[in-house]
Amino acid sequence: MSHPTILNNSVELDARGIWTDGSPRVVLCASLFYFRLPREQWRARLEQVRASGYTCVDVYLPWNFHETAPGRWSFEGRRDVAAFLDLAQETGLYVIARPGPYICSEWDGGALPSWLGLDPDLRVRQHEPRFLAQVTAWFDQVLPLLANRQYQAGGPVIMVQLENELDFFDCEDRTGYLTALRDQAVRHGITVPLIACAGQGDLAGATGNVPGVVPAFNFYPDDDSPHIEPEVRRYAQLVADRDLPLLVTETNRRHRTLRRLLASGASLIAPYLQSSGWNFGYTPSSGNWGSPGNFMSHGYDFGGYVSSTGAERPEYAEAQVLARVIDTLGAQLAHATSSVPRGEVTTDFPTSSSLSSLDLRDGGQLVAVPHLGAEAGRAVVDGIPVAVAADSCPLMLVDVPLRSWGHDATLTLASADLVAAADGVLAFSSSVPVTVVIGEQQVEIPAPTVGMHRRTTVSGLVLVALAPSDAARLQRIDGDGTVHLADAPHRPSPAPPTAAATARRRPATAPEQPAGTHRVPPTLESLGVYRGRGIYRATADLGDIDELLLVGAADIVDLTIADRVHPSLARFGATERIDVREATGRAAIEAVVEIWGHANFDDARLPALRLGALRGLGTLWKIRDTQDVSALWTVQGHWAGEPAPLRVLGGWSSTRVAVPLTYTRTMRSATASALHLQGVVEPLRVRVDDGEPVTVHTENPWVLLPAGTHQVSITLPHHPSGHDLRAELLVLESVEDWSCAAQDDDLLTRFAGQSGPTEEIQLPLALKPGEEVWLDVDLPPGHNGFRLCLDGSQIRVTGWAGAECIGRTWIGERPAFSGGDPDSLWIPPGWSGLTLFVQGMQGPGESELRTLWLKSETD
Repeated sequence: MSHPTILNNSVELDARGIWTDGSPRVVLCASLFYFRLPREQWRARLEQVRASGYTCVDVYLPWNFHETAPGRWSFEGRRDVAAFLDLAQETGLYVIARPGPYICSEWDGGALPSWLGLDPDLRVRQHEPRFLAQVTAWFDQVLPLLANRQYQAGGPVIMVQLENELDFFDCEDRTGYLTALRDQAVRHGITVPLIACAGQGDLAGATGNVPGVVPAFNFYPDDDSPHIEPEVRRYAQLVADRDLPLLVTETNRRHRTLRRLLASGASLIAPYLQSSGWNFGYTPSSGNWGSPGNFMSHGYDFGGYVSSTGAERPEYAEAQVLARVIDTLGAQLAHATSSVPRGEVTTDFPTSSSLSSLDLRDGGQLVAVPHLGAEAGRAVVDGIPVAVAADSCPLMLVDVPLRSWGHDATLTLASADLVAAADGVLAFSSSVPVTVVIGEQQVEIPAPTVGMHRRTTVSGLVLVALAPSDAARLQRIDGDGTVHLADAPHRPSPAPPTAAATARRRPATAPEQPAGTHRVPPTLESLGVYRGRGIYRATADLGDIDELLLVGAADIVDLTIADRVHPSLARFGATERIDVREATGRAAIEAVVEIWGHANFDDARLPALRLGALRGLGTLWKIRDTQDVSALWTVQGHWAGEPAPLRVLGGWSSTRVAVPLTYTRTMRSATASALHLQGVVEPLRVRVDDGEPVTVHTENPWVLLPAGTHQVSITLPHHPSGHDLRAELLVLESVEDWSCAAQDDDLLTRFAGQSGPTEEIQLPLALKPGEEVWLDVDLPPGHNGFRLCLDGSQIRVTGWAGAECIGRTWIGERPAFSGGDPDSLWIPPGWSGLTLFVQGMQGPGESELRTLWLKSETD
């Protein structure tokens, strides 16, 4: 396969596709993120992508990875993005650069610095001066790096993406916002195409219809859906009407689906995340649109063709075969236009509801025939029966002239992928028999097997059929049909686990940075903790108190009250009632709050899942009294007249199902109070006095009320067979006078890297709930990388190696995790000095670390 030649020329986009150096290209692009890999592995991963046949990588540039504190910038070491881009160029890869400012990527805060939330007037992802001033500071740092490495300057960057999936976000002035970002890019000399991707097909929502900003699309369909093709063709036509190509900037990783996108007109196909990586340290996000929310794990792996440790999966060979098809068809395919098959295609297996094809430049069609079933079947193409493998999508050629390959004939039909064509030879990739029709002559080549190629001759053409795994390694075919393959990749067997690792306990504990006393608990960010954890301490008279109310705590809260350790809370700011009946008199309260990561998606259901939401303990209240306020609500709406009827909450009956009804009641409290709505199923709208209505969800059915008399109105759709609503009013008194301390990630990393006295321990290591221990673990010198495997219960573990926090894991009863393996940590090759911070937690079963070993991993 040819490598792209990077010259000082131009990149252009039009309805015919992507043009570089005056030639059209179909671009296969793999996500590869420098910030999720050790720098030592950058080159090998880039070369691995190139060897897959992909010609491009897309890379986010996370703002908060480079601005580590306000005004403190870092572009060295693993943050040297310029060096990464230069390596991509040396490897022969194009780059699509995605500097945000927001990137999502299941990354801490979607890359927006957490301290932005400290300014109450700053509104993220809006056409708002305070936010744009911060974005300018970021763009002033990063855009010159991209401008100096864009294609016209002799570099690899062929496109720059502004923002990311803005159509998911409630941006009030999309046109103004995208215009401001575009103008900054232009001011910094970006001349390659500027793109903005739509996460759900909303062109205007993603781009603001701003001139000079090209719409792109992120598709994440069900791989087995029969409706992918008509959906994609619709968008191909929408952008073609604007004289633009279809750019798929993110999609599924499965090549059966990628073939369907290709045949439906995509010029750029960029599956996310083909080359996996790691969320080091405190960089994972929390609350990635779960149910609601979850934690991203240390591993960042969604099943792409390269695992987090660099192992190649079966899809890697699929990538090589697809890339060979694209390379073989070359300009014919790059100039093709999206269509539907001209002839009839029927199948005896589940397939697309509307097949896609490409009209090739020199005549004929490429027809994609996806087999969505599990058993091999047959298709009939223009009256010719052909075999189709299960779970495949052959790219069949129909009525294609062979002149461009030096043969004066027409390829009437080929039922398998064409992976090489030259010197009177056509080579196909298939795991089932291949039907080829040259002119009027039809042959069926028996199914090839690995290492056993099938060969026949028709009309002077040598036809060769190869198994897909051999086609992936194809180097060349001689004129007589002799096949030359590259050596099979060496795949070492996974090494068995080593003996249990030796661990030594440090007698010291991590220091704390005093952060002052405060009337109510401040946010961690206001204490200078942008990643890491903080400690809050207070005393309160709990002698006549049964419960406390914790409001707005995030992310992980370990609460100890009167020496009783409560189970860890990880509810993203949802209001929690805490039983303190065991406490007597004045009681000590300590809360250790750890930031797992800031929200990367704007989920309105819980306070801490809003984009830009801050972290910390929130507010803690004593519950002084509880009143049932389910009755005596007046009703407005439907045919309820004056005087307003008096009913229980939700008790009005009418035939107007789903029409909104409003219930109103007066609430009085000499102190702050909280209204708790029980039985909420569908979201409700609650208005206090003349304020703006707020939405109350089943995930957090609470409304805080200041002291005084208030009129509370609740609007809900009438549902006579719905659930019963109950309401209670909790009278509150705040817990005040807090002493705070900070342990940010820098402080913890420095402590982890220190040497000092240790003592040998034997596993299992039992911990009391709330106990914290530091362990040093021996690593073999010059090791090639290990997974740190842990077995235990009710513990959280943070690891450091190579002077960096490698990641965290949670063993035992825990929230939902997503991404990769949540039960182990990875130590990159050569990283030394493994230190573990182990925290015991309250929960079912004992808190203990039972076993600890290092496992050499190849997958």
